[in-house]
Amino acid sequence: MKTFSQLREAAKPKGDVVFDKKIQRVPVKITKDSKGFTVYIDGDRLDTFKSQKEAEKTAQTVVKELS
Repeated sequence: MKTFSQLREAAKPKGDVVFDKKIQRVPVKITKDSKGFTVYIDGDRLDTFKSQKEAEKTAQTVVKELS
């Protein structure tokens, strides 16, 4: 059985962080891994995109719609 700390480590973003800012007071992080650019909004994984520009634009749109 996995422990809580093992589950927490598995949920952390993997890859190199290329974008880490707050958009309208909501933390947004974009990481680059082997599949592409993955967007995390407030710690939750949103989706993976092919380009960083597309990932940033989608993050801004989602934060705007949710606020």
